[in-house]
Amino acid sequence: MNKQIKILTNVFINTTENNVVPVNIYFNETIQKIEKLSTQEFNWEDINTFEKKAKVIAQIESKTLAENIKTIDGNYNLVIPGAIDPHVHFNTPGFEFRDTFEQGTTAAAFGGVTTIIDMPCTSLPPVTSLDNLNVKLNSVKNRALVDFAFWGGVCRNDFDNKVDIEKNITELNEAGVAAYKTYLISGMETFKDLNIGQMRLAAKLISKTGKPMGVHAEDKKLIEKRREKLKKTNQNEWKHYCIARDSIVEEIAVKDMAEISKTTGAKVHIVHLSSELGLNAIAGAQKSGTNISAETCSHYLQFTQDDFNNIGIRKFLKTAPPVKKDNDKIALWSGLRDNTLNFVTTDHAGCDPLKEKTSENFWEVYGGIPGVEHRVVHLFSEGFKKNKLSLNQTINLLSANAAEYFNLKTKGKIAEGYNADFAVIDLWDNEIVNSINMHSKGKYTPFEGMEFNCKVERTILRGSTVMDRTNKVEESVGYGKFIEVH
Repeated sequence: MNKQIKILTNVFINTTENNVVPVNIYFNETIQKIEKLSTQEFNWEDINTFEKKAKVIAQIESKTLAENIKTIDGNYNLVIPGAIDPHVHFNTPGFEFRDTFEQGTTAAAFGGVTTIIDMPCTSLPPVTSLDNLNVKLNSVKNRALVDFAFWGGVCRNDFDNKVDIEKNITELNEAGVAAYKTYLISGMETFKDLNIGQMRLAAKLISKTGKPMGVHAEDKKLIEKRREKLKKTNQNEWKHYCIARDSIVEEIAVKDMAEISKTTGAKVHIVHLSSELGLNAIAGAQKSGTNISAETCSHYLQFTQDDFNNIGIRKFLKTAPPVKKDNDKIALWSGLRDNTLNFVTTDHAGCDPLKEKTSENFWEVYGGIPGVEHRVVHLFSEGFKKNKLSLNQTINLLSANAAEYFNLKTKGKIAEGYNADFAVIDLWDNEIVNSINMHSKGKYTPFEGMEFNCKVERTILRGSTVMDRTNKVEESVGYGKFIEVH
């Protein structure tokens, strides 16, 4: 263990709502002490311009620090707990032509993310058994810049092959997977969707572990019926893809999963929720006491189907489910504010855009956005700084809520004893998204050209700088550790 004490000096940390306090943070791998530099808390309104911030800083007495301790000057930026992205597809091993663990975790570090939870379905073999998990662990050994946990999974392939699914779920639980992923509709031959009967059985078995079951929730029958009809008449544009996968198919699937959660006791989590109808179904189930939760993604909070008219980003914006309409976007922001939604993820799923984002037939365009580098700045810029979320809510949605939900015991808080995982954020600067600067393998994004009103300046993981805009890093790829969840 690295026992050398360091000090992150002159930073603001959040206390309540939009309030902050200036502090010095003493840490090695864990946080040792938080020293307040003022007895007074400040509201964001007190410091939201350079001029106001300078006036506040002038009132703060500087502390004398020991000369032999390494200090990192935070320049009175905001420090949050290292962000956690619990829904990424980094594709190692098996699909590394799309993204790799090195590149995905490096992009995470540049986005202020110190922990990711990688999905089981976009690697070969998929993480549906202990043997397959061990293949994954060996494949990513010394290839991560940030800490990582894994989702296990249950797919129809295992039902078809008459695998002992209960044994697999139990062994994956004992090996420390964070949760289990399933699909009600899947486009992957190597990780097929479950029918309702199989989903019910999977839920019953997963409920015994106490861990969440994540579900891609869109109604397969209705989508396939529509898709077949549209394709037969050569209706192959983006609007036809969106017609097939509208809000109704999400609402039906969410209601099905709420019923399964209620009857099995499973802790069901709806991934990448995209619609107002889906959100209302979640809220209704939660009010009736059902143990169901949901997340949304940055793209659903930013874009609508009107953005498909922008030919420059049209194919980059394709995901499943697709983005919806203005009312859906507004409802999802509301769901974040009132805690109906637990956190914001990216569903990071990159590809080679020159190969997989070029077809003129929209059905054939690869669906996926590499978003892990942009989520933190997006939520601060478009959520907090536009008064859609409080500072406290923003931080919780990026870090604390996911740490609590997935039982990442030493992550998600700036408090003594927790991992010294920090993202240093300059809320007084801005940056324009340019895909050429991205660190994931696929250098494309629907956020291209968008101005975010903040920047991640530095990312610290377990006490060591893994990303710094001036390139003064202390650790490189290989530093990230596997987190067993128990």
